[in-house]
Amino acid sequence: MIGQHATALATGSAHFAFTDRWGGVSAAPYDELNLGGAVGDDPAAVRENRGRAARHFGLDPARVVWMNQVHGRDAAVVEGPWGAEEEVLAVDAVVTARRRLPLAVLTADCTPVLLADPDAGVVAAAHAGRPGLVAGVVPAAVEAMVALGARPSRITAHTGPAVCGRCYEVPHEMRAEVAESVPGTWAETSWGTPAVDVTGGVHAQLAALGVRDRHRSPVCTRESGDHFSYRRDRTTGRLAGYVWLD
Repeated sequence: MIGQHATALATGSAHFAFTDRWGGVSAAPYDELNLGGAVGDDPAAVRENRGRAARHFGLDPARVVWMNQVHGRDAAVVEGPWGAEEEVLAVDAVVTARRRLPLAVLTADCTPVLLADPDAGVVAAAHAGRPGLVAGVVPAAVEAMVALGARPSRITAHTGPAVCGRCYEVPHEMRAEVAESVPGTWAETSWGTPAVDVTGGVHAQLAALGVRDRHRSPVCTRESGDHFSYRRDRTTGRLAGYVWLD
């Protein structure tokens, strides 16, 4: 049974979903619903978890498009699932105009960004960590959607569970550099040290691009025991966000 903190939302024919850490078969420290295949977990457990999560949201596990995420800005337009694991591209955003083709993004503190323009029939999933945010992965994803007929004014955006600005401590110099590049990221931890609000930066970038219909999860992964957090636990599993069109 997938955990009660998993969420599924819909806007017209567009669907957005985020997992929590419960309802899978992985053993500690990946317990339970680890969906990341490159964190040291048993591959058989990850396959079972991915199947459970997909079926929970009414999806075919074999149709889900994953990424080899590298903290960059590249976005790939996809027509279908990858043929084999070694064919998965090293990108941080995937975009499609194919209906019933679920796109997925893995996170454990970074911000999962799900975008959809149901009128154009275009969706995107992006992985926005601090480096990718600064590199411009979110504008790259929107640009790829627009090239397929989407309009920013029609895009609905959901950002999922991620480390919040009160918990993402960084050096003074890094905070200044990120804030200079991406407005909306300047933050301070709850204990009074410099911090970066990556999700705030994502929403600032989306707003600047003309995306008005934006939704932000209230969950901080570092604070929530129901979600994986790399900054809290280091060796841990990965959550997933999914977006697709009926």
